[in-house]
This record gives sequence, structure tokens and C-alpha cells, in this order.
Amino acid sequence: MPSITTPDTTSHAASDTPSMPRLLFTDLDGSLLDHHNYDWSPAVPWLSRLKERGVPVIPVTSKTRSEILPLRRALGCENAPFVAENGAVVGLPADWCHARLDRHIGRDGLAIQTLGVDIGFIRQRLNIWRARLEDMPGMAFTTMSEMTLEALSDFTGLPESEARLARLREGSEPLTWEGDESGLEALRQGLAGDGLQLVRGGRFWHATGHSHKGNAVNWLIERFQALKGTKPQTLALGDGPNDIAMLEAVDQAVVIRGCHGLEVAPQQAALYRTEATGPTGWAEGVAYWWGRDEHRVTPAALQASGGAEATR
Repeated sequence: MPSITTPDTTSHAASDTPSMPRLLFTDLDGSLLDHHNYDWSPAVPWLSRLKERGVPVIPVTSKTRSEILPLRRALGCENAPFVAENGAVVGLPADWCHARLDRHIGRDGLAIQTLGVDIGFIRQRLNIWRARLEDMPGMAFTTMSEMTLEALSDFTGLPESEARLARLREGSEPLTWEGDESGLEALRQGLAGDGLQLVRGGRFWHATGHSHKGNAVNWLIERFQALKGTKPQTLALGDGPNDIAMLEAVDQAVVIRGCHGLEVAPQQAALYRTEATGPTGWAEGVAYWWGRDEHRVTPAALQASGGAEATR
């Protein structure tokens, strides 16, 4: 049975009105995109429905800007902003740009805001800490930039053309951890002294600055309010530990059942946990919150059990 934390329906009554603008923030890998084959077809009906209603579907992902640009077109989300590299990079289409603040718009029609730390600094500090801690037992990792395209493709399941885009980092460096917990903690403490952190994703650890998905989501919500003069209702969906800050930054949240076995426990009063994984779970989560006449829907599994909700 899905696990649900039920919000106070009185406090959320205003946000359930159809006239209120809405923003949907979504993780990609393991959420909107299948963890194994990156398919999103089970989510297509909801993507179409949201597009018809003018609800921006905003990718918030560990993927790079170079990976997101073709995906936005394929998903039909090219008019929405995006967040890349776990919050380090934000891309704004024309409708989200401020005439005074966003003067440098690229040929792709996007203004890019960098919220994170330069990739050169991150890679430099990773190399320095590897050298300093090389004699410590349990210290072993491989960064994405050190992996061959073939190895990266095998590890992620991406074709080499897309794996090449994944290596075009701007504000974070993914790495595979091959050591033990004591080595990981030593690296974490070393990077913390440099103003960096390690964030756990579905496949990789990510060395990054203190920008994260939650910061970027809050930044976009504030930008929307500044431009439109109204507060939107917000929903976020994700499956990994690196999604927790995003899930805590919104009005309603969905934890999609993951394929990685990692705990995802955001401090969020309006939380729904799906039975299904990947894009099927994504569609389940959107339908739960925004399904019937813009109100929450009781999933079929709960209806069959008499409509009782399970509280997390």
C-alpha cells in the first residue's frame, strides 16, 4: 500500500483552486525517466495534460545542461526553466527572464544562472584530497571525468553520444565510491573545509558546492512570484537522497519508489509515496495530488482497501 502523509486539508484548501498557478518540479533519472532504459512513455498522458493547462514541468536533475537541452524538446518542456547538476546551474527561457537581471541570453534563447562552484575548483580539490589521503585505508573513488566513454556508457546505460554530454560538467563532479565508510567520511570532511559537499544520487556521489536542488527550486519560485505577482502551488517528485531538499521546498511532494534501496525521508507534511517506480510512479504521484478536478485522488489500491490512508 502506498505510504501517505496527509496534509491539513483546511490549510491547503486555497491551493486546490484551479485558478491558482502551478509549478511542477521533477527529478529525471529514476523518476520521470526509467532508471534502466530512460523511457518516459508512461508519463506522456500527464505531460500532455499539464502542457495543455499551462503548467510548467521543470526538470531538476543531476544531469548537465548539455544533456537537458535535447531532453526538454523531446519531453515537450522547452518553454519551462530547468535546474542542472543538482542545483548548480539554472536555465531560464524568455518568459522567466527579468529585463534588468538577465541581460545575457544565449542563441538558444536561455539565460543561464550559475548558483554553484566552478567545476575546475571542484576537480582540483578532489585531486588534492585524493593525494593527501592516499595512504588511508578505504580511500578509493573514480570521478566521471576519469572514466572512459565506454566505461561510463556501460555504468549508466547511456549511449556513448549521451555519455559524452554527461561529462560536460559546469558545477559538480560525479564519482563512484569504491572505498569504505571511514574513507568516505574523511573525504567528506576534507571537502567541507573547502566549502564543498558530497551528495548521494541514484548512481553516483556528486562533489559540489553548497547549492542543491532545494535552493534552486526556492530561487525559481521566488522568480515566478516576482514576475507574476502571485504565489504558485508547487509539487515536486523525486526518488533519491539528492531530491530531499527539493521535496521539502514545495507545497506537495512525491517520493517515487526507487530502484536503489536508499532511504529518502524528507521532512514534508504533504507527502505521498508511490507503489510504482520510474515514470509509472511519476504518473501515479501526479494523479494523487492533481488528478480529479484538480483535487487529490484516492489511488485504486486504497479504494480497494476501503479508502483508509496509511500514514508514514
